[in-house]
Amino acid sequence: MKYLTILLLVFAFIASSCGKKENAGPVQLNGAGATFPFPLYSKWFDEYAKVNKDAKFNYQSIGSGGGIKQVTEGTVDFGATDAPMSVEETKNAETKSGTKIHHIPTVLGAVVLTYNVPGVEKLNLTGENVADIYLGKIKKWNDPKIVKENPDTKLPDKDITVVFRTDGSGTTYIFSDYLGAVSPEAKEKIGVSKTAKFEIGQGGKGNEGVTGVVKQLEYSIGYVELIYAIQNKLKYANIKNLEGEFVAPTLESVTKAGEVTLPQMPETLTMSIINAKGPGAYPIASYTYLLVYEKHKDPAKGKLVKAFLEWALGEGQKYAKDLGYAPLPAEVSKKGLEKVKALN
Repeated sequence: MKYLTILLLVFAFIASSCGKKENAGPVQLNGAGATFPFPLYSKWFDEYAKVNKDAKFNYQSIGSGGGIKQVTEGTVDFGATDAPMSVEETKNAETKSGTKIHHIPTVLGAVVLTYNVPGVEKLNLTGENVADIYLGKIKKWNDPKIVKENPDTKLPDKDITVVFRTDGSGTTYIFSDYLGAVSPEAKEKIGVSKTAKFEIGQGGKGNEGVTGVVKQLEYSIGYVELIYAIQNKLKYANIKNLEGEFVAPTLESVTKAGEVTLPQMPETLTMSIINAKGPGAYPIASYTYLLVYEKHKDPAKGKLVKAFLEWALGEGQKYAKDLGYAPLPAEVSKKGLEKVKALN
């Protein structure tokens, strides 16, 4: 009887151990990067956790530069960036991680020129206006060049305070890409990068920081992702596109920018849609990306990353519009899913 009891205990222990292996419990994914899509990603993580009870997420909204850095160093399970990694950045990251890095587009968003000018409810700006403001060539709100585009608006004789990002930022990359497209001088002096050099104005960290400065400082102007302006009840300008239209940043105008540039999308799925040419296209729009390892060093985490991406590119797209983002065109979602299926 004694030996039988011992055998039963041994079998019970083995059965218990096997059960634990089959149901490994919660898996936490650590991610970091872009602030541009952070409101949507937060929603996605919450919603996906309802679908997969074992999925846990820890995402640090530290800017695209930080996301690329941490993916390169292998300290996160995925990164996020609005600015595609350069050839050099990609090569460095793949060498260090020992596997290919994929850019998976998630949604489209708009960078807006948000402003705090009492009494001015509508503002039209051309690309030249925007570049000259950030170059310090237009210093006052009632400058003749701005007045010309806003004949029915009384603009104040007040100095313009420019606000910019201080961190390595995909939003800065998108905005500086636009400045470079509309002004050779801005391209030369400010540059096109995640750390573009602005010689005037005040800095803020993250979309949150820039939004906060503009909100507090009268007669200021800054560039942020659309949802940050909406959530903080800040006004934003209509921007003149290549068709000569002053276009507001809306789901429709951002979607249009994606649609008219779709034929030019490369196999990597990374491309600029700045100054997209087409009626109704908003000129400062962009894709944003998740950076993922083709072969994850932790199989359980790699499996969860893959499952989450499949959900995000499908079911998750329905949450985009309510947060001010444009869902991916169907063809881009399809191409993204093909890349996800190749993840090991």
